[in-house]
Amino acid sequence: MRRNGMCPLCFLKKILVRPAKVKNLYKDIPYLNEAALTPPMGWSSWNTFRNRIDQEVIYDIALALKNTGLVEAGYTYVNIDDNWVSSKRDNNGNMVGDLVRFSDGIPSLVNKINKLGLKVGIYSSNGTLTCEDLPASLYNEKRDAETFASWGIEYFKYDFCHNEPISKYAPLVYGITLSRVGQREAKEYFAKDALLSGYAKLMKNTNIPSGFMATGLDENTGMLEFANITAESEGEYALTIEIAKKGRFKKFLIAEINDTDKYHIYFPEQKIYNHTARFQAIIKLKKGTNNIKLYNPIRNNIDSAILQYRYMGKCLLEAAKNRALSLKEYKPITFSICEWGFRKPWLWGNSAGNLWRTTPDIRPIWSWIMTIYERNVKLYKYAGKGAWNDPDMLEVGNGELSHDENLAHFAVWCMMNAPLILGNDLRKISNEILDIVKNKELIDINQDPLGKQAKRIKKGLMDILIKPLQNNRIALCFLNKFGSKKNVTLNIKSILSDPYLKDISLNEETSIYDVIEKKKYYGSKLACTVNKHSAKVFILEG
Repeated sequence: MRRNGMCPLCFLKKILVRPAKVKNLYKDIPYLNEAALTPPMGWSSWNTFRNRIDQEVIYDIALALKNTGLVEAGYTYVNIDDNWVSSKRDNNGNMVGDLVRFSDGIPSLVNKINKLGLKVGIYSSNGTLTCEDLPASLYNEKRDAETFASWGIEYFKYDFCHNEPISKYAPLVYGITLSRVGQREAKEYFAKDALLSGYAKLMKNTNIPSGFMATGLDENTGMLEFANITAESEGEYALTIEIAKKGRFKKFLIAEINDTDKYHIYFPEQKIYNHTARFQAIIKLKKGTNNIKLYNPIRNNIDSAILQYRYMGKCLLEAAKNRALSLKEYKPITFSICEWGFRKPWLWGNSAGNLWRTTPDIRPIWSWIMTIYERNVKLYKYAGKGAWNDPDMLEVGNGELSHDENLAHFAVWCMMNAPLILGNDLRKISNEILDIVKNKELIDINQDPLGKQAKRIKKGLMDILIKPLQNNRIALCFLNKFGSKKNVTLNIKSILSDPYLKDISLNEETSIYDVIEKKKYYGSKLACTVNKHSAKVFILEG
């Protein structure tokens, strides 16, 4: 604020009056990439193997997915989590697999797994390093997205370790120049001749060519707009931002071209050996009149995460489309945002990716699983087709979970439209666990085309969840979170008054199908016994 050269009056105004935002980052177009129209299903290496992965283990798991019938049940992704990448990028700056553990290269492994009828996912972090301190994708988004697309990757988990928040400060801009890429001639435009809005103001500075610089572009409260910029032809241009040096702290600007294309421009800490500096970006202009807006939309770490994840999502979209142009094969990349839920991704995730973590990492402990459930179940309004709340991967078959706990965990994840990403060692999976994770009716509830996440209508020792399904049906779940075995009786008519079921009507004698016991009967009341730490699920129809 004041330390970044803001005019004293503007600084005082910011303190006394709540400023209007230049840009609302929570409002943006949905992320449409034709992927994850139902919650993705597959397997991930992290929960069981962590850093003990190699190409043989990953391929063996892919074989196990096929041989156990899990592929036929809908599990199609083989996701390679952290520790796949070498600590050294190649000579061109591109990521490569661990030079020993993935010695045949990731593309070779992808090809082998694809031949089994499966898709491959990969992992990186929205930081300078991954959670295991290996090369990550912050500041390399475009390069890494193109690499993953070229390998045929179809799922991308993007973690949040070693993240560097974007600065809320903007540089002091005194002008811009534009030149066709490869040409020496450039047109210069000064801030004193531009449009200023919000808290953006001109301040005198005798040490810069124009004599005036724009201040007040910090924290999403000011904008500098260069209108009526003429380009003789469409194409790439070098945009040079000319600034007055001030402050040994990082700064940031977005250059928004014609209200559509947005370019991120980072400015390092400035040493004041000279009064001015120049920073550049390659932008695209259309023939004729163009408009360039400069602003910094960052007010806090939430805004920073939104912008960074949204940018990676854009890079993945473009990389997949570019691959399709060259290979005549479109492979959309399901984008999994793994921000851990601290920055409320359910409010903005649908404009950045296909699914977003709502919680910290899961553990195979009943109390931990229930804590995650309590967070995610409240967010049912934010999920929908191609955009899912993600309470993290499944721990079914891991740790010391009982049969009932495994069953309840899977059933509730299905009800909440969570991605069904297995995390156990499929080479050693028992028939008991297979019966749970291959339960067709539970999977159908999860994959229902309506895409409605379950709503909790009763909270207590025994939770009750309802989920509208296509074809005038309802999924109903009783979850016994605590204590001992409990008997429950429910008048079916009592749940039909809930607004969440407004489009569904049932007869007096409702068809009641027990998804766990696979029994069907008719009636107006439902009675059952639910074991401790277990669940019962029913489909109501008629």
